[in-house]
Amino acid sequence: MNTAAPTPDWQSADGSVQLYCADCREILPRLTPASVDMVVTDPPYGHRNNDDDLIARREVALGWFDSFARPRPIANDGPEANEMFRATLPMLSRLLRDGCCCCCCCCCGGGPDPQFARWSLWMDEVFDFKQMVVWDKGPMGMGWHYRRSYETVLVAKKRGGPCRWHADSADIENIIRPGSGGIRKIIPTAKEHPTPKPPELAAHFMKLHTIGGDVVLDPFSGAGWVGVAAARLGRRFIGIEIDRRWFDLAVHRISSALLECPGQLFYGPGAGPPAARSDKLPFAAGSE
Repeated sequence: MNTAAPTPDWQSADGSVQLYCADCREILPRLTPASVDMVVTDPPYGHRNNDDDLIARREVALGWFDSFARPRPIANDGPEANEMFRATLPMLSRLLRDGCCCCCCCCCGGGPDPQFARWSLWMDEVFDFKQMVVWDKGPMGMGWHYRRSYETVLVAKKRGGPCRWHADSADIENIIRPGSGGIRKIIPTAKEHPTPKPPELAAHFMKLHTIGGDVVLDPFSGAGWVGVAAARLGRRFIGIEIDRRWFDLAVHRISSALLECPGQLFYGPGAGPPAARSDKLPFAAGSE
């Protein structure tokens, strides 16, 4: 395995954002241990989304694609997704500082395979599992009988310290209500990622578990929804995405967010200049 420090495929002028177009399993072992303050991510669920599934057939029915098109299948979104997710958990634990959180989007309940339960148990093998947060997306979702009107976000913390908690109150619900904090479901267009998440969803968790200047990692960054939230809130960001078209879209979206929020980095809500932090992401060879 190559243990040399990886070179970003794109980074911001000040080095606050670094993006890699690669398989995260190749990049994560080469990053510096205990250099990340939070993981927020939305891995493939293994449902073959937008690959002749309900999403793809809906788009064909709406006339967005012809009936022979394979619209926008997601990489590693077959049976291999579960194995990949489980394999990345120890890598993420290695990168997180003690007490820092991993927030992972997951599907809602239903079907013969309760994925949210299995993923929760796998996270608890590596981390201290904290909570399953329900994101109520509002009626009505995809599916048949018990329509899918919510998704879950699985929250766990790195062992070795108390959970980092920066909210003004401890009274935070484990349900995100429709429209709370500007969090609303997205109906993607034909040119967008088929399973987008709103940046406001990532921002909700960043405000709870990080302060300005902290490093946020997304190993399955898609079109950059977490990176956009990080730029808006003054967090540093590392994103890894295997699919070049979503990587390129993430570069565009995050670049735009950085331009919208000049000077925000390091001086985000709840923090002044972090005196002990470098102006660049603290990455070196992955050896411990």
